[in-house]
Amino acid sequence: MDFSADSSYLQVSTGSYKRQVYEVPSGKQLVDQAVIDRITWATWTSVLGDEVIGIWSRHAEKADVNCACVSHSGINLVTGDDFGMVKLFDFPCPEKFVRTCF
Repeated sequence: MDFSADSSYLQVSTGSYKRQVYEVPSGKQLVDQAVIDRITWATWTSVLGDEVIGIWSRHAEKADVNCACVSHSGINLVTGDDFGMVKLFDFPCPEKFVRTCF
């Protein structure tokens, strides 16, 4: 769960592997992708979204990547997976099947 930098939006990742964005405090779901793309997030812990497509390896299944966190500077992303691996990426990581930084 992550808040936008201005605390106007909240993003969550569901158990069915969908990223959902809500307005705060109304709780209304935001579905306009153009608006979502312009949001600046204060934190990023989601394994879903265009910004993190590159964390998924070519042979990964949905549940393989368990957690993600963007650094305070907003330039690095670290993930943890089912295989006990901790991987470091540049953030955002929008290209499919990128190599880790580390």
